[in-house]
Amino acid sequence: MTGAAVCLDVGSTWTKAVLIAPDGGLAGFAEHPTTPEDVLAGVDAAVRAVTAASGTADPPDVLACSSAGGGLRLAVVGTERLAATEAGYGVARSAGAHVVHVHAGPLEPPDVRVLRGHRPGAVLLTGGADGDDPTVLLHNAGKLARARVRSPIVLAGNSAARQDALALLRATGRTVVACDNVSPATGVLVPGAARAALAEVFARHVVGGRGPGGPLVAPRFRRMARVMTPEAVHRGTAELARICGTGVLLVDVGCATTDVHSAGPGVRARRTVEGDLGMRAAAEGVLVEAQAEEIVDPVEADLLSATVQRMVTEVGFVPKDAGSAAEDRRVAALAAVVAARRHLRDEGVGPLGLVVLAGGVFRQRDAAGIGALVGTLRGDPVLAPVLQDSTVLVDSDFVVAPAGLLAAHDRAAAAESLLKDHLLG
Repeated sequence: MTGAAVCLDVGSTWTKAVLIAPDGGLAGFAEHPTTPEDVLAGVDAAVRAVTAASGTADPPDVLACSSAGGGLRLAVVGTERLAATEAGYGVARSAGAHVVHVHAGPLEPPDVRVLRGHRPGAVLLTGGADGDDPTVLLHNAGKLARARVRSPIVLAGNSAARQDALALLRATGRTVVACDNVSPATGVLVPGAARAALAEVFARHVVGGRGPGGPLVAPRFRRMARVMTPEAVHRGTAELARICGTGVLLVDVGCATTDVHSAGPGVRARRTVEGDLGMRAAAEGVLVEAQAEEIVDPVEADLLSATVQRMVTEVGFVPKDAGSAAEDRRVAALAAVVAARRHLRDEGVGPLGLVVLAGGVFRQRDAAGIGALVGTLRGDPVLAPVLQDSTVLVDSDFVVAPAGLLAAHDRAAAAESLLKDHLLG
């Protein structure tokens, strides 16, 4: 690394810029609200702010990652409501998506208008077990092919009708990812293939595609931010595992998604992205899932409900007092626990030596509050046996994603120095 670098993380709500010295030292931090109308406006403002006091003659390199697209809004179209609902939630989980609409039965023009009104970023098209009559599936494929629904379609229905449905959709230029039937037999849910297909769609969406409600992305930004934020954080997690020589679990709580990464010597690195858990746009999902997991009781859920509604409606809200900051941390703790439980159930991990909490909410410099948050994780009855021998650290300097960006751009020495000096100690 011959010069300074600005490591830029463009989120769905905030754009964060970290100035890194050539030796890997942390030289500055700035953030700016992400600007949906023109994402480059917020990017340029953050870069200017962090470099203004650098005093260097040469402009630093800009290394960028993006999750500006936020969580992926998923509409589900199937033949039977219960099966379609179960398929939608099973596929969306851990793939960066959250279900916003479910339709069952043949699509008619009013149904298509309702579907479009929910502004889906993707559509999951299911329909019948293998061997069932494919009439409804083919009817719905034809309706979606002719409708003004431009979102990518994940086709996961009756395998015998897959090619015919695919031909109908592609005949009108629809973007389709076909995969195995999500429900190959009545009452059987096999979401893995469809979940992987949806994760591919999410990877394109999250960088900042012009999906419904997404930011307007200029070609310069596409050239700049070729890495999605979960990839940068995942690389940072792998660097931590390499440096420490132990298993690492990292929970990254964002405004729109909560991501969990695990890595360790001799094991395959894993990543899950929860599109229904977040600190602002997806805050309602945190409260719903925390109650479903019996992490909060109805009394606390009722007390937090007003705070959660404010988070959803004021996505740029920043706590100004100790009480609001404490509520922010509590919601973050719940999101972290639910996401970590899901990751452990779906992926499993080996022995852990290090657990890291990351995300903008953890830049709050409140030692007692952060201690309570860590205590929530350690005290959770599901997570406690896994975490009992682990060190738990909080990325309060916001260095894991920048370290991942540095490592991805062949600056491993600077990445290691940054992590050792500002996280590992």
